[in-house]
Amino acid sequence: MSGVGKGGRYPAELRERAVRMVLEHQHEYASQWKAIESVAEKLNVNAETLRTWLRRVEVDTGARPGVTSQEQARIKELERENRDLRRANEI
Repeated sequence: MSGVGKGGRYPAELRERAVRMVLEHQHEYASQWKAIESVAEKLNVNAETLRTWLRRVEVDTGARPGVTSQEQARIKELERENRDLRRANEI
């Protein structure tokens, strides 16, 4: 579950467990959001925060379209390199 364990105020283990619980039990609820709300309440995390973790995992695993965590890191690295090169060219 890459993408779930990055920084923040919650431990990576809690993030991974919360996402896993939603994915394993969402079929028991009327909607994924209801599953998110239930798991969030049980684990004492914000439901919107859990939704964000879940979306990141879905993108990273290819279940949802979007830019993966790995791609985001690469883009950030290239932007930083680009800034550095522009600064060097100005000198």
